[in-house]
Amino acid sequence: MSEAETKRFIRVDHAGEYGAARIYAGQLAVLGRGPHAETLEHMKAQEQHHLDTFSKLIATRRVRPTALLPFWHLAGFALGAATAALGPRAAMACTVAVEETIDAHYSAQEAALDESEAPLRATIAQFRAEELEHRDIGLANGAERAPGYRLLTAIIKTGCRAAIKISERL
Repeated sequence: MSEAETKRFIRVDHAGEYGAARIYAGQLAVLGRGPHAETLEHMKAQEQHHLDTFSKLIATRRVRPTALLPFWHLAGFALGAATAALGPRAAMACTVAVEETIDAHYSAQEAALDESEAPLRATIAQFRAEELEHRDIGLANGAERAPGYRLLTAIIKTGCRAAIKISERL
């Protein structure tokens, strides 16, 4: 794997974890006093740990972060707040959609990284497992019973895939 490819992985993963932390911030802004607050705080804390890890990799590996961080700052919060405004099940549907997309993304990265990047591959594997935990939490909390679940998750997944492609390059 080339250094440029590894830097693209770090850039996009940093952007994704930044966006995820902002999604949970938006959800907590709306649902932070309700029965799902503790669950959302747990997932946000894990996303913050992921973001902190990739922020360190950005610095130590001298990777240029995506130029779109200001956009992801707003878009992530807006997505979180908007889905939470639709209700806790819609917020959980958002979680499921995002985490299923990230599962596929991280899985492809794990497969692409060779032994020279074993520590990065292990980090991605650990974070992927935590993202799957978030998906399972969303499913256990009624995500599939959200109004318009299939349409909502399809739109969010499409947006996530587009964000990944854009953040790899810009």
